[in-house]
Amino acid sequence: MSEEEFTNWSMGILLTGLIIFMGFIIWDLGKKSGAGKTGMIALFVVLGFGVMGFVFKNILVEFLVMK
Repeated sequence: MSEEEFTNWSMGILLTGLIIFMGFIIWDLGKKSGAGKTGMIALFVVLGFGVMGFVFKNILVEFLVMK
């Protein structure tokens, strides 16, 4: 396994773990703050947009680099 392959695998695995952990943090924040159902949905939507933007940026860059 080359260094590039290792980097690609580890980044994919570790970033997935980080995104899952950030989801847990958002859930815990909503639980501890006493946010209701609407508040929890708002937290996941608003804070989840940052994560989705990061993922979308990486996908977009990969498609642009491939051309």
